[in-house]
Formats: sequence, structure tokens, C-alpha cells
Amino acid sequence: MFSGLVEEVGRVEELKLLSGGAKLTVKSTLKDVKIGDSIAVNGVCLTVVDIQNDTLSFDLSQETLSRSNLKLLKKGDPVNLERALRVGDRIGGHFLQGHVDFTSKVLVFSQRGSHWELKIQIPEDYREYVVEKGSIGIDGISLTINYVEQDAVSINIIPHTYEKTNLKHRKVGDLVNVELDILGKYVINYVKLITKDRKLEKLWEGLWG
Repeated sequence: MFSGLVEEVGRVEELKLLSGGAKLTVKSTLKDVKIGDSIAVNGVCLTVVDIQNDTLSFDLSQETLSRSNLKLLKKGDPVNLERALRVGDRIGGHFLQGHVDFTSKVLVFSQRGSHWELKIQIPEDYREYVVEKGSIGIDGISLTINYVEQDAVSINIIPHTYEKTNLKHRKVGDLVNVELDILGKYVINYVKLITKDRKLEKLWEGLWG
């Protein structure tokens, strides 16, 4: 579990494609990291499998490659890093699992005074999970949705977030990892189940009432 507060922007050392997956190596100065730890890399929960001097290595499955933008990484690319939460840590952002729902294209990324406006596409199947002023994870960053449009959401990026994450390197057309709010997912799915049960109950009453 993560909070969406990026601790460091690391740099890709290598992305080596292997049979059935890949191995990602990232330069990092994160402390107190050991083999087996979970680290969010651009919002994807990965397990540390090797530590060499100032690099961390991770195994990537085919599912991870297909679901995220990690497959597009190349040497020198900046990636957002966050260590998993510990019991008792403060939650400054919102709960993120590190399970990417989809990748989305950046439609708008422009400066508005000292802030920036980020607009991304939301696929039709996921639009019911986004609400104005709700939380959303973009490349592992906990952000707040300003406005919801028909097929997109608009997000305000404050100067601190712009400077301390890899967003400063993003541009229109880039693909970003998106994780929707887990609480919203559970609420929507629960409502769907209740609605389905009520329809079945009415059908049963109609047949045997």
C-alpha cells in the first residue's frame, strides 16, 4: 500500500526484455531498502530483487508490461519512486495499491500562472469511477480531480508537485499510468451488486408471487 507521495525521482539504468517479462534497473538514493521490499515505480508496485550500489532492480511480468507505461522506459528516463507504507505512517495523499487500471494519453499540459493544468483521457468503461474533487493516481502521484468532462478529467498541478516528480518531463501525447480510487471502486461495485440482487428479487416475486 502507498500514499501517492513521491519520495524520489530515480533514473532508469536499464530495461532488459526477457522471455515472459523484463528486468528494470533504476538508479536511486532511497535508504532503508532491502531485497523483497515493495516500491512503487511510476505507480506500479514492484518487488526489489537486487541491490547494487546505487541501483535497484525489479522483475516485470508480462501483465505489468501490458498494463503500464513501464514498457516504454529507456535509459535515463525519470521515474517516480515511493517505498511502501509502514504501520503508523501518516497518509498525506490517498491509498494507492500500485495496481494500474489503465494508461492514458496526456491531452493538455500547460502552465496556468504558477500552476499547471493536466488533462488526461478516461476510457468509457472507467468514467463512473471519477468524480470532481475525488482522488486519482497518476504515475504514482496522489492528485485531486478538478473537473470531469465527457471523456477526460482536468487536474491542477501545484509547483511543488511539478518540481518534485517526473511531471516536469511530461508533454502532450505521453502515456501515464492511472490508478483509480480504490474506495470508489468498492462503492460502485457494491451498488451494482445491490441493484442486481434487487432485480433478481423482483424477477423471483414475479414468477412465484
